[in-house]
Amino acid sequence: MINLVGSLDNINPTRNFNLLYIILDSIFILVLIGLLIYQKKYLTLFWSLFGGVLYFLVDYGYFYLISHSRVVTVDGLSSEVNTALVLLWMSLSYGITNFAFIRLCLKRDNNLKEYLLLIIGWRLVAPSVAALGGESNIQTFRTTNQYHGFMAIILLIGYLGLIVYNIVNKKRVVKILVLNLIGISVQFCWEFALLINQIRPMNANSLMTLGVNSLIETNLGLPYMYLIYIAVSKRFKENLTKQDNFIDFNSKEKVAEATAQK
Repeated sequence: MINLVGSLDNINPTRNFNLLYIILDSIFILVLIGLLIYQKKYLTLFWSLFGGVLYFLVDYGYFYLISHSRVVTVDGLSSEVNTALVLLWMSLSYGITNFAFIRLCLKRDNNLKEYLLLIIGWRLVAPSVAALGGESNIQTFRTTNQYHGFMAIILLIGYLGLIVYNIVNKKRVVKILVLNLIGISVQFCWEFALLINQIRPMNANSLMTLGVNSLIETNLGLPYMYLIYIAVSKRFKENLTKQDNFIDFNSKEKVAEATAQK
């Protein structure tokens, strides 16, 4: 019988990359931000930047400073400056792209397909280009047994709240499966791209890491992010002007109303 607890304890997400990867990815993030500004998607832009800051607070503040579960090395050596800079880049990169991914999905943006192709395509192609920069001498890894249990509790509380809300509320129903699909797919695309490009090395726990991280790590925040999305979107349009008629496409009732009006 598989010792699931023991397997979870052995999940140590690792990444190996070089300086060129960081440089190219930073340029990509600037391009993504530029596109959001060009299309006046200011609300999505601020939402995405908030995601980058939040990821840094969690990754550097909690994982590194408090729980000591995050380790960063350059040429096998670790330093405070290198750790802070690498985690800042990682947090801004994945925080901005993940939060943009999530918000564009929640609002069913007109250019959703193009943005998803841009983000997912970059994650798949970037490592091949970065290989021109030489050896992957930068490594990051973290242990997960210290916090996956707490993550699961946060996930359960959030989705349990939405399930209870759907049961007792007769007028408005949240599409919980849609939120799960968004939350799982965001993390899965990220984890899958890392794995097939060998940024995350293949080992006995690779599939377990892919599965558990995809189910929990981003998905745990979707119920809370959805509530924030509704609260903000009811008040502001994408260009930050006052909202007049907000339609929540993740609510069955609102979709029906919008369809009937057409």
